[in-house]
Amino acid sequence: MSRFSFAASSRRLVPLILTATIASAATAQTGVSSRVGNNDPQTIGGSERGTFIIRNARVFTVSGPVIENGMVLIRDGLIAAVGPNITVPQGAREIDARGLNVYPGMIDAGTTLGLTEVSGGAAGTVDATELGSFNPSIMAADAINPHSSQVGVTRIVGVTNVVSMPRGGIISGQSAFINLLGYTAKDMAVTPSAALVVNLPGSGGGGRGGRGGRGGGEGAGGGAAAAQQLEELKGMFRDAEAYAKAFEAYGKDKALPRPSHNVRLEALVPVVRGKTPVVFSASSAADITRAVTFAEEMKLKPVIMGGSEAWKVATMLKEKNVPVILTNTLSQPGDDDPYDMMYESAARLQKAGVRFSISTGGSGTSVRDLPWQAGMASAFGLSKDEALKAVTLYPAQTMNVQDKLGSIEVGKMANIVVTDGDILEAKSKTRYLFIDGRQVPLTSKHEDLYDLFRTRGVIVP
Repeated sequence: MSRFSFAASSRRLVPLILTATIASAATAQTGVSSRVGNNDPQTIGGSERGTFIIRNARVFTVSGPVIENGMVLIRDGLIAAVGPNITVPQGAREIDARGLNVYPGMIDAGTTLGLTEVSGGAAGTVDATELGSFNPSIMAADAINPHSSQVGVTRIVGVTNVVSMPRGGIISGQSAFINLLGYTAKDMAVTPSAALVVNLPGSGGGGRGGRGGRGGGEGAGGGAAAAQQLEELKGMFRDAEAYAKAFEAYGKDKALPRPSHNVRLEALVPVVRGKTPVVFSASSAADITRAVTFAEEMKLKPVIMGGSEAWKVATMLKEKNVPVILTNTLSQPGDDDPYDMMYESAARLQKAGVRFSISTGGSGTSVRDLPWQAGMASAFGLSKDEALKAVTLYPAQTMNVQDKLGSIEVGKMANIVVTDGDILEAKSKTRYLFIDGRQVPLTSKHEDLYDLFRTRGVIVP
């Protein structure tokens, strides 16, 4: 064949190659796009609940000793049995986890995941705040987007649950404790009203390096306006207590006038009765002390979120039995502080006997970093056992769901992660994932885009 005829043939082949390449890319794009926004039915809802037996694994129960060559039986969405020898029911799907580790799913107790998609530059994807200063009846569970691409990106590292919190104002609203699996927000909710979120007027919010105090109370910085708002806040809690007593009296004696229904006060009744905790955004020692003092005066059940300087008031926190959600592990310390001050915060609280958990404290984009934050705390004085508890059992205890989640125990929800290494190590990968007893495909926006561009075709010019 002459070079001229070869050139002619090549020119005829170029459109064919181009067409085939574009078609291939389009097919790949179609396959990926169905999951990039977490819209794939199996990815959203997981598989059906079934019976699974995980064998030959190293089982980190968290609440008890590690079980070498252990077994975990999952049935009807729950952990049915744990131990070295389990009677396996007929029909159970078997997973040979030889050389793998089994953990309870990790929990981030302070995020806006599901409420914020693109935090900068796309206001329409942010639904973490509400108008007004006092919003006790606003529920994050009503606004969570189960199709967020951040859901898959987060759970693939072993985070199976988060507490999604509203932001802004003085009473931001009620946070939701959710599974990272479900077709609707209702399907995802473990506890729709996990905690009330409060930003005390006049507080400094998160303080130095503090994500957790984001959205400090209106009137921050003190002054007459802040003092007035603080009195309004106290008045609302007192009114809620009076509201509860009025309805109790009416329930006992129908001859009394029926109290008027008030949505905001009704939402505060479980709070003033000590059933629902109150999360105070505070990081400086002064703001933490103010929050604890306020909670004591109002007879509330406080939780401190942020906690940069919690170690400075550790004695008080231990005496008052106030838990801290640390959100500053990877934050930059102050100009005059040692470089490792924030890394050591968890270890300092643990040594002082303060209840604590570790959280990213941020939007959905950063929640996937939770294991690395706990890992960093472990590298700076916190034992590995305590670091693991700080992202599993301890946040479950803080949010009153320790009977459902946080450890591998019989009767608890089957939120299980199987990894090929230490779950707090960046190089470890998740091999199997279960949420609510459903096996979850290990796909995410990051994985899909990596596969798409790794296999992209080459277009001939």
